[in-house]
Amino acid sequence: MHIGVIGATGTIGSRVVTEALDRGHNVKAFSRDAAQARREERRDNITWTSVDVLDPKSIAGVLSGLDVLISGFQPGNAAKDFADTVRRSIANPTVYATAARALLKALESRPQTRLIVIGGAGSLEIEPGVVRADSDELLHAALDQLGLPREYAAAVRGHRDALAVLRTSNRLWTYFSPAEEIGPGERTGRFRIGGDQPVLDADGRSRISVEDAAIALIDEAELPRFVQRRFTIGY
Repeated sequence: MHIGVIGATGTIGSRVVTEALDRGHNVKAFSRDAAQARREERRDNITWTSVDVLDPKSIAGVLSGLDVLISGFQPGNAAKDFADTVRRSIANPTVYATAARALLKALESRPQTRLIVIGGAGSLEIEPGVVRADSDELLHAALDQLGLPREYAAAVRGHRDALAVLRTSNRLWTYFSPAEEIGPGERTGRFRIGGDQPVLDADGRSRISVEDAAIALIDEAELPRFVQRRFTIGY
């Protein structure tokens, strides 16, 4: 397959690129630092280029030949400076919905290309009809536990709003909500898949490694199960 990855140097995006290449796919990697990445790249079947994820024309210009476009867009570069990404997300929480609109607009020119957006966990239903992002109390408690500033609630709601944008579209979109606790770890290949509710382990925790998240994302790229739907994973 030909798979595009926006945010290809990011924490999740870089693992998605590696997972796709290891499975024999061709990858078009998009990054703000595409020129530097191109100089450092030593792997086969990957090309690096730049794209403005907030500009539909820029995105449309790179869609040719892609079967799937996976967007791991984050403001800033979370892999190099997570604190900067947090600050930028708080300062402009509407950027996620803006990116979703731009991606959908770009896909009007190539409606057969599938889109997978890596979003947030705050829009998952922790109980039937209860979404953490809709409650200050629930959201602040979760942010406190994760060690994030409470102001980051605006960014969590920004991800929720991006999902709402996608849900109004008839494009071939999929939204991926990772587990609430996600970070570098082991590639186990052993996890469970859910829909609109978080997947909890025996201790009641919603957690996953970015390596296993990459497996789930490329699985979905290869064999789509959640077109025009959201899915999540966890141990």
